[in-house]
Amino acid sequence: MKLVIAEKPSVALSIAKVLGANAKKDGYVEGNGYKVSWCVGHLIQMANPDAYDSRYTKWNMEDLPIFPKEYKYEVTKATKKQFSILKKLMNESSIDTIINACDAGREGEAIFRLVYTEASCKKKVERLWISSMEDSAIKEGFSHLRDGSEYNSLFASAQARAIADWLVGMNISRLYSCLYQQNYSVGRVQTPTLAMIVKRDDEIAHFKKEKYYTVELLTDGFSLSSERIDDIETAKRLKNKVGNTIQVSDVTQKEKITNPELPFDLTTLQRECNKFFGYSAKQTLDYAQSLYEKKLITYPRTDSRCLTEDMITNTVNNILGKNDFDTGRIKTVFNSKKVTDHHAIIPTISSLQEDLSKLPESEAKVYRLILNKLHASLGYPLKESLTKVIAEVEGFSFSCTGKVIIEEGFTKYLKAYKTKKSEELVLPSVSSGDILHLESSELREKYTAAPKHYTEDTLLKAMELAGAEMIDKAVEVERRGLGTPATRAGVIENLIYKGFIERDKKNLLATHKGINLITIVAEKFKSAETTAKWELELSDIASGKENKEAFLRRIEKEIQSLVEQYRNSI
Repeated sequence: MKLVIAEKPSVALSIAKVLGANAKKDGYVEGNGYKVSWCVGHLIQMANPDAYDSRYTKWNMEDLPIFPKEYKYEVTKATKKQFSILKKLMNESSIDTIINACDAGREGEAIFRLVYTEASCKKKVERLWISSMEDSAIKEGFSHLRDGSEYNSLFASAQARAIADWLVGMNISRLYSCLYQQNYSVGRVQTPTLAMIVKRDDEIAHFKKEKYYTVELLTDGFSLSSERIDDIETAKRLKNKVGNTIQVSDVTQKEKITNPELPFDLTTLQRECNKFFGYSAKQTLDYAQSLYEKKLITYPRTDSRCLTEDMITNTVNNILGKNDFDTGRIKTVFNSKKVTDHHAIIPTISSLQEDLSKLPESEAKVYRLILNKLHASLGYPLKESLTKVIAEVEGFSFSCTGKVIIEEGFTKYLKAYKTKKSEELVLPSVSSGDILHLESSELREKYTAAPKHYTEDTLLKAMELAGAEMIDKAVEVERRGLGTPATRAGVIENLIYKGFIERDKKNLLATHKGINLITIVAEKFKSAETTAKWELELSDIASGKENKEAFLRRIEKEIQSLVEQYRNSI
């Protein structure tokens, strides 16, 4: 008999249905040669320092740094019952094979492996790796189970991530809390993210707006605007120089072609849901996870924006359907070389037959956006005609740009998501040398604009690209940044929960506590470049290019150096 372990009860029940395991038991289902159970998320967590030595219950500078020779783990209190069920099942004599059906990614691998280890299980492990919860995808996955050992490097990466977070959190948090007699929390990813918010808020607070002027000339049906003028007297003289007419010095016309974007990865989905619907990153992840478990979309925790080439026929025939699409986009969208563990997020084929009216409106909005984005990604280019009219007075240029949409292309699928209403300015037929009659002229006073506060949309983008300048351009973008697509929402929520940032409508603002922390933390542990480099190394561990122990020793060395620096200065 085989034991299948999924990450969540809903996923386990979907798998059990496909396998024919229908007999409900306490904490699992059984039938047709299978027992199917679940983990309820993280059942096992890293132990706190006091599990190694009771003296660590109190936070003292003298006890730092804390570098365990072997790391301890413990069952979380809330999930002890389910762990006991799993441990019993894993060690039953009737079970000869364990199938890891936890989410196909770094954290899913860690959740299973820690339970497997804590249960002292030694049985053969096979891995289910799927990107969709459709019955057909589950059947396909079970027909191509992989040996569990093939994912050892992925687990090593997950371990390295968890231990690195533990080392930074337990040591650096205690260090600054002891030094400043304040309960501070420092995180490998959260603190550099906080630093970006604090820096942006500081830029806004110290921004000094600069006044400048433009001269606007109203003619028949449109207006011409001068370039920026910093001196008001110059602007006034220019306005007075303008008579009742002005001669067109140049007219340029060109066709602008805009190609569609690729389908969603998790980060771009979270960004657009924040921009269009005001959803937080966590809300979007929760809605997408629910849609996945309802078999309506493919796996959401992905960092890929392309689909694999073997998906072309099914996607074209069953999802795109009768819609006209640009066949020239197929090679761009369906590119297996640009897919990591999971392909881009798209609707499942079976979802097109479902009654979506029963969905909560929040989930329905996310589903429709994912569907429309897929259609748009294979749509025709947007074609626009741009016309620029230029006139000159006393060496100053006045201009006006108008545009006309020739072919709306892929944008027809995204009309519902425009954030700003932009009316097309259609310019009259004007040629170089024409004399335009002016109805009026106006001197306008303007100010330079301060940077904008981070929203979840712009912060997610900043997290994704953080440290990009210190990583070779040949490296795929998905491997840069702070955190991963699956963890960024949690980082933002954690910063809010701990009182380091707060929401102000859509904006994310640093609190006094957050500003104070960033003021005192050493550059090394608040630098986006440092953490982005660590994320790159974690990716290299997962691919077998980097050694977990060497990575952790480097972090220990950096922590040791910082502790000694402060200890010597006291």
